[in-house]
Amino acid sequence: MKVVQIPLLRDNYGYLVVCETTGEAAVVDPSEGEPVLRRAEKEKVRLKAILNTHHHRDHTGGNPFLLERLPLEVYGHKVDQDRIPGMTHPLEDGDEITIGEIKAKVLFIPGHTRGHVAYLFGNKLFCGDTLFVAGCGRLFEGTAEQMLDSLSRLKALPGDTLVYCGHEYTEKNLQFALTVEPNNPKLAEKMQKVRALRANGVSTVPSTIGEEWETNPFFRWDSEEIRGSVRKNAPGISLDPVSVFAEVRRLKDQF
Repeated sequence: MKVVQIPLLRDNYGYLVVCETTGEAAVVDPSEGEPVLRRAEKEKVRLKAILNTHHHRDHTGGNPFLLERLPLEVYGHKVDQDRIPGMTHPLEDGDEITIGEIKAKVLFIPGHTRGHVAYLFGNKLFCGDTLFVAGCGRLFEGTAEQMLDSLSRLKALPGDTLVYCGHEYTEKNLQFALTVEPNNPKLAEKMQKVRALRANGVSTVPSTIGEEWETNPFFRWDSEEIRGSVRKNAPGISLDPVSVFAEVRRLKDQF
């Protein structure tokens, strides 16, 4: 299996997921159609499907362009049947999809939206806007409890799982993370690496679940330093995981 990252719009990433045995491919979250088509042609792959993680236009905007030119299957969660252009395959948690000879498991991970899914191809996770490198998505349609449940599910994946998220938000996410956990040496180390990459125009994606355990404040609700930052900003707040997560998310929204 080969993954080809495609920069789209201002800071989005789409991905070609390629079965190298058959030459068939799917595109994850095509914000735009033309760059995806050009890259598929350059890679000499046969595009067969669109895998949408959620309905937001910056993840589905390229669907109509691609569907006008190719007979593609379109996958997304069933609650987004009327919100994802051209959907042909409404999904539920635990469904399996096949591209050529490679298979993905569908994970239902609501919170950012009510119909958000991830696609897990072996150790490669395509998680849209639920999990970012050192961050997570805003709660547009879900609750803090839903998002925490979804993140907990991703956090439980093996540490070597590669995280392919939907945006290049890493540097700003790390800037925020350092405000709630300034004494975490892994954060300072990660920031140094990320700044070097971005200075050269290089993507910071993918990360790994193991790296997120160490540096993502939305995976670290049990960190004593983060809990202290939460208590400092909201005296008297309960320090149960949902409350800690919700307060860290609120602080990030204001950052």
